[in-house]
Amino acid sequence: MSRAMRLAAGAAPTVFIWFLALFLLISAGITYRVLAAHHRVVVETPVELPVSLDAFPERVGQWVGEDVPIPVSIQEVAGNDAFLNRSYRSRLNDQWANVYIAYTARPRTMLGHRPRVCYPGGGWIHDGTQQAQVTSDVGREFPCLIHRFHRPAPDNEETVVLNFYIVNGRLTSDDRNFSGVLWRTPNIDGDPARYVAQVQISSMFENSIRAVAKEIVEPILDFFPDENGKVRAIEYVESSMGVQQ
Repeated sequence: MSRAMRLAAGAAPTVFIWFLALFLLISAGITYRVLAAHHRVVVETPVELPVSLDAFPERVGQWVGEDVPIPVSIQEVAGNDAFLNRSYRSRLNDQWANVYIAYTARPRTMLGHRPRVCYPGGGWIHDGTQQAQVTSDVGREFPCLIHRFHRPAPDNEETVVLNFYIVNGRLTSDDRNFSGVLWRTPNIDGDPARYVAQVQISSMFENSIRAVAKEIVEPILDFFPDENGKVRAIEYVESSMGVQQ
C-alpha cells in the first residue's frame, strides 16, 4: 500500500469521528431547545385548582361580596395561577372590607408580593406592622400580620391590611416558610397541592378586617388542598350544582 493510501485510510476514521462529534453537538442543542421550550410552556401554564375561586361564595355569614376587577397589567406582574378580589359589606351594619386571595402552585412567584412591598409601590406609606392572632368562627386560631398604611396629603387616606398565607394546607404569617431553595424549583407536574395562597383583608378599620377574617377564613380553606390534598369545596360546590339542575 502506497504512503498516500495509508494516509487516506488513517484520515477516514478521524473525519468520521469529527462528523459524529458535530452530529452529537447539534443533536444536543436541538434537544436542549425542545426541552427548554417544553419547560417554558409548563412553567407559564396556570395550574388550575380543583374548584375555581370564581365559585367562592358571594355570601359568607353576614357579609355580601361584589367582585372588583384587577387590571390585566397587574395580574401579569403578580404571576398568580388564580386570584379573587372582592369587596364584602355587612348586612347588619356599615362595616366593609376588601378580600384579596392569590394562589400559585409555583411558590417562588409569591416571594416579594407582600403588603410591605406592594403597598409602598402603589404610593402608600408604611406606618407599622404587628403580629396578631385571629380566631375563626369554629374556634381555629391562626397567626396573621396587621399592616398599617396611609397616603399623604391631599389624599389623607388610611388603610389596615390583615395578611396571612396558606402553605400546602397550613396557615402561617411567615413568608420564610416558602422562601427556601426547595420552594424555588418549578412545579413541573402541575400539582395543585404544592402551593402558596396569600390572603389580604383590607379596610379603614381594624375591627372590620378582624370581623371579616373571623367568618371568611374557614370557607377560604375549603377551596385549597389541605395537608392531605383534599379540597372540601368539591363536595358542596357539586352539591349546589346538582340542586340547581
